[in-house]
Amino acid sequence: MNTKKRIGLFAAMMAMFAIIVVACSPQTVEVPVEVTRVITETVTEVVEGEAVEVEVTRVVTETVIETVEVEAGGEEAGPTGAPDPSIYTYMTFGDIDTMDPNLIYDTASGTLALNVMEPLITYNGADPTTFVPALAVEVPSTENGLISEDGLSYTFNIREGVTFHEGGTLEASDVAYTFQRGLLQSDPNSAQWLLLEPIMGYNQTFDITEEIAEGAYAGDPEGLVANASAEELVAVCEKVQAAVVADNDASTVTFNLAQPWGPFLASIAPAWGSILDMEWAIEQGAWDGSCDTWQNFYAPGSENSELTAVMNGTGPYRLESWTPGEGWVLVANENYWRGDDQPVWEGGPAGQPAIGTIVQRQVDEWGTRFAALQAGDIENAAVPQANRPQADQFVGEFCDFRTGECEPNPENPNGPLRKWGDLPQVSRTDVFMTFDVGEDSPYIGSGELDGNGIPPNFFSDINVRRAMNYCFDYEAYITDAQNGEGVRNNGPIILDMLGYNPDGPMYETDLDACAAELEQAWGGVLPETGFRFQIAYNTGNVSRQTAGAILQANLRSINPLYQVEIVGLPWPTFLRSFRASQVPMIASGWLEDIHDPHNWVQPFTVGTYAGRQQLPQEILDQFTALVNAGVETADPAEREQIYFELQQLHHDLAIQITLSQGTGARYEQRWVENWYYNPITSGTYFYALSLASE
Repeated sequence: MNTKKRIGLFAAMMAMFAIIVVACSPQTVEVPVEVTRVITETVTEVVEGEAVEVEVTRVVTETVIETVEVEAGGEEAGPTGAPDPSIYTYMTFGDIDTMDPNLIYDTASGTLALNVMEPLITYNGADPTTFVPALAVEVPSTENGLISEDGLSYTFNIREGVTFHEGGTLEASDVAYTFQRGLLQSDPNSAQWLLLEPIMGYNQTFDITEEIAEGAYAGDPEGLVANASAEELVAVCEKVQAAVVADNDASTVTFNLAQPWGPFLASIAPAWGSILDMEWAIEQGAWDGSCDTWQNFYAPGSENSELTAVMNGTGPYRLESWTPGEGWVLVANENYWRGDDQPVWEGGPAGQPAIGTIVQRQVDEWGTRFAALQAGDIENAAVPQANRPQADQFVGEFCDFRTGECEPNPENPNGPLRKWGDLPQVSRTDVFMTFDVGEDSPYIGSGELDGNGIPPNFFSDINVRRAMNYCFDYEAYITDAQNGEGVRNNGPIILDMLGYNPDGPMYETDLDACAAELEQAWGGVLPETGFRFQIAYNTGNVSRQTAGAILQANLRSINPLYQVEIVGLPWPTFLRSFRASQVPMIASGWLEDIHDPHNWVQPFTVGTYAGRQQLPQEILDQFTALVNAGVETADPAEREQIYFELQQLHHDLAIQITLSQGTGARYEQRWVENWYYNPITSGTYFYALSLASE
């Protein structure tokens, strides 16, 4: 249905309600409502040449007419219970990138893994700094002897009696295989760099090939296979196997670190620490565990992984279906190992999931998500900051995530929605400039300074980079994209974290300075020739689209020959284009992996974004010295000064446009129960939720 017509229909319905409310006696009105149901049916499929009957689950959406009675004399309260407490449906934007836990490094994929797979340890409810056991029996510590006194050895006792969804039994060797595969796979676009550094000690290329030809083949699987000797390859594999050791008889796995690493537990708790069934993975075509073959599975990219489209975990939900571009369905794991007396954390969920089916529907268009949320067709929807004022009109109660307590909205106590506001975000959107774009990029026009494009190395000129920083309207971004709820940052590190310097310099909006910098760039030719390039954002992300529009408008106001085009890309395309350094300018965001300044300065200056921006070696060398000094220093005061220096360098080199850290908000139907907020967790942990009945 056309979105504008749909919203118009809703407005008409509201007008009808207003008339009925003031009537002298109860009256009724017929309302069209879109309803989503999950149905199971038996179909015949051909398996190995034989016709067999199998049960399949699919999502059916239909429009029904409901009759609503409104009492005279006041507004009617919204529904107090879910239409079907066994089904939780939500709408969001952005598809998953992969189901391979060794490659997962985005929120969409992480949400799926959070509910289907399990790590050794997990977060202690809403606390992002402490942990509880999951597939491990207990969390290692120096007190229980599972962390050695020198901090170099971590031992995990593996839980017994746990079964994977496909029938395999969890063993210590599955855990060791999972981490060994991830380290050897060492994909440059995965989270493995977080493990390679503490486990292997690699902090130059952050790649498993660092000791082969001085890292010359990092991220180059063809070069590695063609040039590395068999002896070199086996030696790397054996070093990995010595670092992660399984003992099936004792049901233990021991990690032997290359150096003491305080945030190690935090590094294995997220989605990329989810445990695979080794035998099942090998059956899917994944690495066979041999040191003679690992190089054939090195740096595959999510598009080439054997496990990208299949998932087999031990979690409370199992994957029923995934339709790329449309969404996925989870169903309760009837054989979940956790008993009623085994809560995940004190007071947390235990036993079988309270909600039987989770339906994720991928809807990029805000109007459609908004209409479904208003109508009560879904439990929750992604609400961008710019659209919160619209959703706020339907909020009936406000809740405090710190206390879990809710208060009625005095202006609309019968509103159907609940709002959890002021959620501190450990993420930030910034604008990144690529120093050397691939020559075959479709986003740089002609590829020349002829007014119809830019050369691939356009942003290697520091005057251009400084100009972009001066041309951005930061206050407009906070007002328009963040609903006035943003606070500017002056470097990679977020506020209230060790190493953030509140007195550090930051660029201010100054169009005259922007024009002056562009006059100096590229030998002074830009005012006469102009330029044209594209800035990309992921489709559906209005905040990032707004960032592009702000820069576009300000550059055009200086000189109509300064042309910036805004292009929205589907999430998988967005990721792959950014990773391949194909986009000259891109609005993207970082969600911290672990709550430590190292997890901000590393990706922004020498790791993930530095690689995608193609930062030159001379810049990388300056940042590398400071990044290494910061993580290796135990004294907080000393670390702080190192990070102050790093953020000053970041400002001076103007390698990115640093925007503002925002606060989040969650809107849900008031029949949703037990949601909690942990800022480091990817998405919602549906196992903790339940739905109130009518």
